[in-house]
This record gives sequence, structure tokens and C-alpha cells, in this order.
Amino acid sequence: MAVITFANTKGGAGKTTAVLLLATELARKGYRITILDADPQHWISRWHEVSGHVANISVIDFVTSASLPHHISDNKHSTDYFIIDLPGARNPMLATAIGLSDHVLIPIQGCAMDARGGAQVLELLQYLDEKAGIRIGHSVVLTRVNSMVTTRALGIVKSLLSERQVPVLDTAIIERSAFRDIFDCGGTLHTLDPARASNLEKARENALCFAEEIMRKLPVRLPAPARMTGPLIRSAA
Repeated sequence: MAVITFANTKGGAGKTTAVLLLATELARKGYRITILDADPQHWISRWHEVSGHVANISVIDFVTSASLPHHISDNKHSTDYFIIDLPGARNPMLATAIGLSDHVLIPIQGCAMDARGGAQVLELLQYLDEKAGIRIGHSVVLTRVNSMVTTRALGIVKSLLSERQVPVLDTAIIERSAFRDIFDCGGTLHTLDPARASNLEKARENALCFAEEIMRKLPVRLPAPARMTGPLIRSAA
């Protein structure tokens, strides 16, 4: 079992999109996923309502600082990966979630405001390391990247992260219309109609590369039925 938290204290960083891409790709591989939706916008919960049943994915809504540890404890035997979607703001839940996490993913677009929101999360991780001896793995994932153009702002953000020796995932999340479509239509990238979604294969490839990189960082053994019969055989508990 592993706990992954997505955190950036600035909203609009592509955090919830990254959560959904990771969750649906891991679920497709047969892992049992529980998404803990602590974002007051409830985008993940709305997606879940529109989608109906999605194999291997459970969503818990209205998660608070007090309830978060209990949700993990209560569902740990039926979950391979917990994925926490935090509010895009600085509040006490940030420290609670980070303290429970095996890895923290910090989504950052190529802009200074996103970088500042991500820096607040990095500062908290550094504080826990230096003052309490709690070292939590973390990475930045670059989001909403233009597939054709590397902007000057994105270049500045990359340079700044490199100077501070902040780990950055090799896989950036490209700006794709298909990623927006799954929030509107429900389901996953693999249930979208290719005739209606542009560059769907590229979107699927991008999401898969992202999930596989996280799996290498946080390997979890597949449940036995999934190992024997392949992905999509289990239903969420």
C-alpha cells in the first residue's frame, strides 16, 4: 500500500487532472485505487458521479484533516494506492496529508505563481526533514505543457527547480483536450470515443508514461487476481 498526495497551494495548477490520470491508469493495470477528495471544488467526486462504476476506483468525498487518517486506516486492506487531492490553498490539511504520505507530487505549470505555490509545499517538506527528521519522497510534475512550444516561463521554472536540486519527473503532462473531456463525459481516456477526442492516442500514451514513472518510484505488488487474469478484473471495494 502506498499513499500519494498531490499538493500545490495555488489552484489551477493541473493538480486534479494529474490525480485523475494517475488513478485511472493505475486502476487499468489492476491496482485498487482509493481517491481521497479533499478539494472543496469536488471535481473528482463530480467525475465519479458522471462516470458511474469505474473498475478498481473508489472515491471518498468531503475529506477533512480529522477524517483523513481514519479513511486510510479503514480502507488500507482494500487499497493498493491512496491518492489524495488536496485543496489548492494553504491550510492545516497540507501538513496532515504530507505526514501520512509515501510520496508527494507537486504539479507546477510554467508560470511564477504556480512555482510559488509549489515552493510552499517544498518548504514544508524541507522543514519536516530538518526539524523533525521526517524525510518524505517528493517530485514536481510539470503540467499543462504546450506540446509544440517551450515557453520562456517554463524554461525559467525548470532552471529554478534544477538550481534547487528539486526532483522533477521525466514525464510532463501535456495540455490535451482529451484530459478535459473525461471530466465532462466521465469514464477514462480508454472509454472516450476516438472520433470525438482529438489526439487521443497521444493523450493515452502521455498518461501511461506518467503512471509508469510513478509505479517505478513507488512499486506496489498487484493483488493476486489481477496478476492472474490481467487488468480491469477487480471492482473497487
